Amino acid sequence: MSIIICPGIHEPELTESFRIGLLDLVSHSAIAPNAANILIYPGEDLLVLSAFHILQFLRVRVAHRRYRLVDLIFISFSAGVVGAIGAAHLWQLLGGRVKAFIAIDGWGVPLQGNFPIHRMSHDYFTHWSSCLLGSGQNNFYAEPAVDHLSIWKSPQIVQGCWVDSSIGISPPKGHLTAAEFLLMLLKRYEAN
Repeated sequence: MSIIICPGIHEPELTESFRIGLLDLVSHSAIAPNAANILIYPGEDLLVLSAFHILQFLRVRVAHRRYRLVDLIFISFSAGVVGAIGAAHLWQLLGGRVKAFIAIDGWGVPLQGNFPIHRMSHDYFTHWSSCLLGSGQNNFYAEPAVDHLSIWKSPQIVQGCWVDSSIGISPPKGHLTAAEFLLMLLKRYEAN
């Protein structure tokens, strides 16, 4: 499983905290050891908005594995959602497969695609207003609400609700952490 992390416009330390938390999640889960190849798009400032630059990064980083055949899971945050959704579409146009697209606090970004899309939000308002612009099933919002950067920096401590947008209610295990929700998604797409 290859995961591409597309951060937003913020301090790189926040993304490093997210990456370490993600590695910890994967290493303590049922996901096969060393099965996750995690790439972090290094673009800063406005380059996080560029689908073209993200695609170029992917072509360089995974070209030795015949990039057209690599399946990717995109995890993007804030402004990085803009560039990541474009890059996901371009990846497919080049023959790659997008196993899933996870947008964390991509408020105001329309999300459409012929791949699974999930939204994670730092509060309920962001959740419902973002879902108006497209989302898939199985989304998450923090409850109680947290500040925007907390869901990226420390998803393991952010409590919230898992919502199935197709029916508009929470599944039986409605309350969990953002990290638990993310792990649930990764396990699902590792098996596909």
